[in-house]
Amino acid sequence: MVAEVPNPGQAAGLAGELLASLGDRWLHTQGVARRAEEHAASVPTDDRELLVVAAWWHDLGYAPQLAHTGFHPLDGARYLAAEGFPERLCALIAHHSAATFEAEERGLLDQLSAWPHEESAVADALWAADMTTGPTGEPVEYAERLAEILYRYDEKSPVARAMSRARSDIETTISRTKSRLMAR
Repeated sequence: MVAEVPNPGQAAGLAGELLASLGDRWLHTQGVARRAEEHAASVPTDDRELLVVAAWWHDLGYAPQLAHTGFHPLDGARYLAAEGFPERLCALIAHHSAATFEAEERGLLDQLSAWPHEESAVADALWAADMTTGPTGEPVEYAERLAEILYRYDEKSPVARAMSRARSDIETTISRTKSRLMAR
C-alpha cells in the first residue's frame, strides 16, 4: 500500500521526532522548510505542498536510527520507501542537492538509481532551499553555503569533492528557481 504524501504539518512532526536531537541539523531542516515555503510560488500549484514536505524530510537520513549507508539522501529515501510513501517523494529526497555527485564519489550510484532523477521546478526549488540555508537555519547566499560546507569537510572527503564538482549544477538550479519566482 502506498501512503499519501502527508501535509506539511505532519511532515514537520516526523522530522522533529527524528531530527530534533541533532541540534544544528534540526535548525537547518526548519530553515530549509521556511525557504521552500518562500520558493513555493516557483512550482505548479499542485506541487507546492510536495515541495514543503520534501524540504522537511530532505535530511531524515541523518537520523541515527536511519543512517545505514552514511549517505543521508539514500538512507532517507529508503526509509520513506519502506514506509510506503510515493516514489516521487522518495526520489526527490534521494536526489536532492546534487546527490548524484556524492553517490558517485561514494560508489553508491547504482543504489541511488533505484529512484528516477527528476528534473523539474520542484526539484530545483528543493535544491535552492537547501543550498541557500545555512547550518543553523539562516538564509544565506549559495557561495556562503558552499564555503561553509567546504570548510566543514576535509577537501578529500566525498562531500567536499562532490560539492565542488556540483557547483555549476547547483548554481543553475538556484538561478532557474529565482527566474521562476520573478516570472510569477
